[in-house]
Amino acid sequence: MFFNGLDRSFVKQICDWLASPQVTKFYGEIFFGLIGRRRHNHQKCVHNKIDLTQIERVLVVRLDAIGDVVISISFLRELRQNLPHAWITLIVQPSVINLVELCPYINEVLPYNKTYGRFSQLRNRFREIEFARKYLWSKYFDLAIIPRWDIDDYYASFVTYFSAAVLRVTYSEKVNQDKQKNNQNYDYLFTHLITDREIKHEVQRNLDVIRFLGGTIEHDFLECWTSPEDKAFATNILSFNGIDDNNGLIVFAPGASSSKRMWPISNFIELGLWLKQKYGLRILAIGGPGEEKLGLELENYLGSSVINVIGKTTLRQTVALLQSSRLVVSNDSSPMHLASACGVPVVEISCHPRSGLPGHYNSPKRFAPWGVPNIVLQPPEAFSVSCQEGCISSEPHCILGVTVDEVKKAVMALCFAEKNAEMFDASGKS
Repeated sequence: MFFNGLDRSFVKQICDWLASPQVTKFYGEIFFGLIGRRRHNHQKCVHNKIDLTQIERVLVVRLDAIGDVVISISFLRELRQNLPHAWITLIVQPSVINLVELCPYINEVLPYNKTYGRFSQLRNRFREIEFARKYLWSKYFDLAIIPRWDIDDYYASFVTYFSAAVLRVTYSEKVNQDKQKNNQNYDYLFTHLITDREIKHEVQRNLDVIRFLGGTIEHDFLECWTSPEDKAFATNILSFNGIDDNNGLIVFAPGASSSKRMWPISNFIELGLWLKQKYGLRILAIGGPGEEKLGLELENYLGSSVINVIGKTTLRQTVALLQSSRLVVSNDSSPMHLASACGVPVVEISCHPRSGLPGHYNSPKRFAPWGVPNIVLQPPEAFSVSCQEGCISSEPHCILGVTVDEVKKAVMALCFAEKNAEMFDASGKS
């Protein structure tokens, strides 16, 4: 038994070593050199600076969550602005395809996701090679880009390397401690590294990649695209529920990717009852698969005043509905960013304490709603010593420090005239 366990541990270590960035690059450079994919680097660079006039084919790898892709949209637009005639391929997770397949700034979008399970690192290397062989090698990419600053949990770095792109650009593993720890030696896989450690919004950080390439930025707004079918879907939903889309809706997005980011559904219910009783407003509940229970709870307490489409819409259909909304009340989740891309004001309920680290992956400093009127509500302080840098709970914890009264005031400030907000008493009395 002991030796079997020891053997399995040894085999895993060998597999992890074979899947490491160093070994990947050692054998990869030999292979790509033999097939002539490493001969023309100098033509694309001047004094190690990338010459955009020589770039004809670009690969962008964005295997992050939905919200991360949304805040990359301005990057895609400005990349196209700087490379108007280049072929641009975007790789995203399958769950994001629906959102970006109508993007006018790319020529092609490909789905990819990593595999899990035993010996997953080595198995993913073979998976990445097969994907690149099938879809990428024939494209002869001049440049590949990963605009992500955080930890690469998705093996995007290896997909980028195996693409055989001559030039490969990303943020260095040294830009933050977590990335340096979890993505050790990933820098080996790139030809050009961005080392900026300054804390800033991720929209600006994405655009900084274009500046690093020697490009210019004209606009930084976000946007989304829908088809006539998506718009018809939204119109039918609203009409069926007796809503004139010109009147707008208050949207609730009660879900999130982790429980600590979820404001209690009982608080959303209390807020919804107040909006219904005080102002006669209707609520649209949106969210993704796996969050259906939240929508049912809202229905149980709010009745016909809530239109529940949680788990029932595609991303673009959600966008079409958001375009008819008046305000979005959301946890730190993808609907918040979709609302920003639709130009809709947002009240964000954050789990990140005001005293938390500004560079934390939950920090509004990096991920607040972009380019729209917004109010970000944060817990005044961490609920425990262990959450001083950022909430680490697996359940709603620090976010409980945001009160319903605070959200009411924020809704009033954004949804109604400022003079009314100033007169407003959170109890519902003026």
